[in-house]
Amino acid sequence: MLDAMTGAPAIVRSGSMDLVAVNALGRALYSPVYEFARGGPANIARFQFLDPRARDFHADWAAAADTTVAIMRTAAGRDPGNRAITDLVGELATRSEEFGARWAGHDVRLHHAGVKTFVHPVVGELELSFDAVDLPSDDLWGLNLTAYTAPPGSPTADSLAVLASWAATRAGTAAEHRSTPA
Repeated sequence: MLDAMTGAPAIVRSGSMDLVAVNALGRALYSPVYEFARGGPANIARFQFLDPRARDFHADWAAAADTTVAIMRTAAGRDPGNRAITDLVGELATRSEEFGARWAGHDVRLHHAGVKTFVHPVVGELELSFDAVDLPSDDLWGLNLTAYTAPPGSPTADSLAVLASWAATRAGTAAEHRSTPA
């Protein structure tokens, strides 16, 4: 399903903010998160609070940080025994004062639609509408599919096309490196 969504970045994330699945454009949009993960699990919350580049990536870092914590607090409330969430909360609370202060605020409001502005290191500002849908899962609470869109013909739509081209070029280069004999 994600791969069929070629013109819109789409991600599936867990309640602990792990990027569980992405389409090519979603991976390109969240490339700074993947770069911060250095081959490990890509986690939006870790990037948000532990990587200084997150402040440049989110046009409104404070709002993005508040949303991240609200999502995590909601997930923790629905599944208080979830080790992925409790371990991540412990890690972030000890490594980020900003996270600790927000976590203490007990904010649980969520938005399933709206507008987010990213400042991508390759294409610059992207003002994207988003729609998020909770996904049912027997073994993992809090799965959420989020798709981002831009109005056709808008500067953001043009930037998404450039981002898609950049992602395709990177994917092609990676494939060449994998197929080149040593």
